[in-house]
Order: sequence, then C-alpha cells, then structure tokens
Amino acid sequence: ATAISSGPRDSPTTSIGSSKANASTPPSIKTKQKILIYHFTMTSNSPSFSSRRVVCLLSALLAILPTTLAFTSGPIAPSVLPSNHNLRSTWAEDTALHAARRRDVFQWVKRAALMGGSVVGLTSGTARVPAVGAVETEEVTSGGRIVTFTVDNLDGVPGNTGSFQVQLQPSWAPRGVERFEELTSIGFFNDCRVFRVLPGFVVQFGINGNPTVQSEWRSKSLRDDPVKVSNERGTLVFATAGRDSRTTQIFINTREQGNAFLDSQGFAPIGKVLGDGMEVVDRMYAGYGEGSPKGNGPNQGRIQLQGNSYLKESFPKLTLISGAKFDDSSAPSA
Repeated sequence: ATAISSGPRDSPTTSIGSSKANASTPPSIKTKQKILIYHFTMTSNSPSFSSRRVVCLLSALLAILPTTLAFTSGPIAPSVLPSNHNLRSTWAEDTALHAARRRDVFQWVKRAALMGGSVVGLTSGTARVPAVGAVETEEVTSGGRIVTFTVDNLDGVPGNTGSFQVQLQPSWAPRGVERFEELTSIGFFNDCRVFRVLPGFVVQFGINGNPTVQSEWRSKSLRDDPVKVSNERGTLVFATAGRDSRTTQIFINTREQGNAFLDSQGFAPIGKVLGDGMEVVDRMYAGYGEGSPKGNGPNQGRIQLQGNSYLKESFPKLTLISGAKFDDSSAPSA
C-alpha cells in the first residue's frame, strides 16, 4: 500500500546539536521531538522540575501529535467515541490542512496549560470547532434546486439500480450549496463509489474515481457555513478536516433519530433527501464496514491516489453513483 505522510519528512541535512544543519530547512517534526526529549531529560534534575516538566511535556505532545494523529475520514460513530465525535474528510498529503490541524491542537494545548497542564479528554484527530447553540429542525422549503442521483450495485448486486432526489437549501448553508451545485454541474459525482456505509449512522461519498480530477480539488477548501438546521436523518452534509476545509466529500445521515451530536461540531446540512429516497440510500452496500485502518473497508488515501481501479479490484460490491444531475423543473427562472 502507498503510505501517505501525515507531516513533514525529516531533512537529511538536519541533525541535533550540529551547527552545520541546513539553515534554510526548518527542523523536522522528528528533530523537534528529539530536541524536546533532550531538554525534558536535562530539566528533570532541576529544583523547578515540576513546573518545567509540565511545560516540556505539553510542548513535546504538541510536536509529536502531527505525526501520530491518524487522519480519520468521516463521522465517527457514537458507539466508538462517546465524548468526542469528529467529521473528517482529509487529504493526508495536503500540508495546508496539516497546518490548520496543528493550529487547532496548539490552541487546545494552550488552554490545557492554563488549566494546570491537564491533558484529560484529548483524542486523536480532534479538530476543535466553535460550539453552536441548540439547532432547530426546519422543514424543507421550496426554492432550492433538486438533484437526482441514480445508483447501481444496491445491496452489492450489479444491475440493482435505483434513484433518489435531494433538495438543496441555500438558506441553510449558502457556501456549501454553491459548491455542491458546482460539483454537480461538472459531473463530479458520476461514477463515484459510496466508499463508506455504516448502517444506522451515515453513508459517505465524494472522492472522484479519477485521481487527476480529485487532485484538482484538494486545495479548494471552502469556508464554513454556520449550522442552522440539525443533522437529522436524510440530511446531506459536507465532511470536513477541521475549520474551513470542506472540499468534495459528502455524507448522508441515516440514523433514525438523527445525528444531532454533529451539530455542535459545526457540520452544516446543505439539503435533504426527498420522499421515500432514503429507502434507496439504506440499500447502499455496507458489507465492507468501516474504512481502513480501523476496519476492512476502503482506504481513503488509496482511493485518492488510485481511484476506481483500486475500488473495482478490491471492493467490487460498493454501490456506485452512475449519475447526478439537476432536475430541470427545479432550475431557477431566468
């Protein structure tokens, strides 16, 4: 499998304690770790060891986290992480997103230091987002465009086809809706696989089967929309990698009671499945389970690098989106 780095690689010219290190190359994460461990050891015999130990420990934690935190991909089921649920749709090779994550972690560590250095509650991959108040459920209103999805391989069987419609709601999340309309208009979702299906939680798609096409969108991150409606069953939502990082990945909430815990994480629905469309969504193939490395499902890094060739060979039963197009009757009048 192709490994995707979650942080900067070591510079071959950088060494600890050497004045000959390349001045134009910043110290790597591993080098910082070694330096911090060295200083931590040297301060252990100091009279002020207790306070300095806390500072060094938190600093070391901050340096180590970027290389140890796994970049998860999609919402984490409540049964897995009962207290810190996050929605991830990250491109591990995208250094801009790495920087955003490090900033988020730094802010958390700073708060922890002010509270006495407590590290209780830290979970891998947690990107903090502003909390929102109680979110009311709104009825789907007219005005948003309708997109019709046609799908194949329902229940994992070739030839089992179906369709469902989603009505977009610009008043809920104008930036997200604009991006979704752009992707739909260029046929981005055509021949995309629904690579992550967790029954009673979510279905997730939005990595293009052509790696060249997908690579063009990695840096096109989108500013967040405020959360105006709850993540109830049938709502369509962009996956994220932290603040202002939405690109192309989408999930549909499938839990009967909804996934309201995602509201406070900043995940803003952009539309909702219409009518009995969820009967089709619920038939998307779920046999592969959670994605790698947590489960036996597809590895998102490999999808991005190898596209549909990887999925067709290793996960042939995945439901695929054969088409996604606007319903002409819902187009705005001239």
